Amino acid sequence: MAMTELLPLRDLQACCAPITREVISEENAISVARAMKALADPARLRLISMVAAHEDGEACVCDLTEPLGLSQPTVSHHLKILVDAGFLSRSKRGTWAYYRIVPGSLDAVSSFLTSV
Repeated sequence: MAMTELLPLRDLQACCAPITREVISEENAISVARAMKALADPARLRLISMVAAHEDGEACVCDLTEPLGLSQPTVSHHLKILVDAGFLSRSKRGTWAYYRIVPGSLDAVSSFLTSV
């Protein structure tokens, strides 16, 4: 199965019980691993935190580069990975891109791992 055909992150709760309740299918394991891999980077975790903590929950890429201490192309690369994984949404205004957390995207990952 091609990666583009896998389950989007936002559908995790609809399809997948917590990992400790039942065996995960190969397809869903690939999809979940891809989403978790997007979070498994210190720069990307910091970006998620910075965007969430920013005024109005939205941040311009221009406001994220300096605090992260990385070049603008590197920050944009990390942001693209987070957008592609379904954690951030992106809107373009003039020459700048603005990012915000996709509602529920982090909850989906945490609830997948939680055994209740």
